[in-house]
Amino acid sequence: QPQLVESGGGLVQPGGSLRLSCAASGFTLSWYYVHWFRQAPGKEREGVSCISKGNGSADYSDSVKGRFTISRDSAKNTVYLQMNSLKSEDTAVYYCAASPGPLSKEPNDYDYWGQGTQVTVSS
Repeated sequence: QPQLVESGGGLVQPGGSLRLSCAASGFTLSWYYVHWFRQAPGKEREGVSCISKGNGSADYSDSVKGRFTISRDSAKNTVYLQMNSLKSEDTAVYYCAASPGPLSKEPNDYDYWGQGTQVTVSS
């Protein structure tokens, strides 16, 4: 059964770093578009970063561009989100999601979801 499991969240001070992992089982992650979304309390789920199937090209929201890096390790069937220079406004539950395509920024277009991992940026 296809499954995504996120890990790596936690509490970090402003300016700090975290690396989130999204491990897949039951399907080959590199054949899917993988998107990191986040949802803060009282706010809608928003797209953060996406990595394309195949060539692995990456895209970022304006709010994280230059601070976050998405990558994929096909051997481990895992996608990562390296988050640097974290700010309090990055506090949210982070979810990874996978879709066979086409490329989309809409959460409803994604078939498989992880359970989410909490990221809290606070001093």
